[in-house]
Amino acid sequence: MAEENPELPEGGHRPDPATDPGRGRRIAIDVGSVRIGVASSDPDGILATPVETVPRAKSGARGGGPTPDIARIAEIVREYEAVEVIVGLPRTLRGEKGTAAGLAMAFAKSLQASIAPVPIRLSDERLTTVSAARALRDSGVRARGQRRVIDQAAAVSILQGWLDERSAVLKSGEEAASSEGDA
Repeated sequence: MAEENPELPEGGHRPDPATDPGRGRRIAIDVGSVRIGVASSDPDGILATPVETVPRAKSGARGGGPTPDIARIAEIVREYEAVEVIVGLPRTLRGEKGTAAGLAMAFAKSLQASIAPVPIRLSDERLTTVSAARALRDSGVRARGQRRVIDQAAAVSILQGWLDERSAVLKSGEEAASSEGDA
């Protein structure tokens, strides 16, 4: 068995003050077999918004260089001056790694070479596409012909979850530091 890349743990990442890059935009991607939803945050890391849907490149041999989907995501990362990229890690309901999770991890590893030194974080994204589709349907958006919107909404869901957890983690770290200073 090949050694796992320590930067991309199989179980995913959680926001951590020790590895947090600080203020700046984050990019999230929802990797699918046909399309990749992309979302971005504001520089303060408060709100996630949709960016675009990138067509997934067909797998297969290609002479050197990144595939068009990797190249486009790397271009977005540079354009937005992202400080980190969050890749959704779709685990099964039992928390196991299925085919989709393997696809997302392989994509993240390929992307890492094109965006280094910007770190990639894997984030558990169970049911984000399902919940995004339901939210859009509930708001009157018909699913037929709206797959691109659903992919972007799933990326927004992944990123907003990361931003909310990051905010809570950083806030609890600040509170712990200030209570230690008071002692």
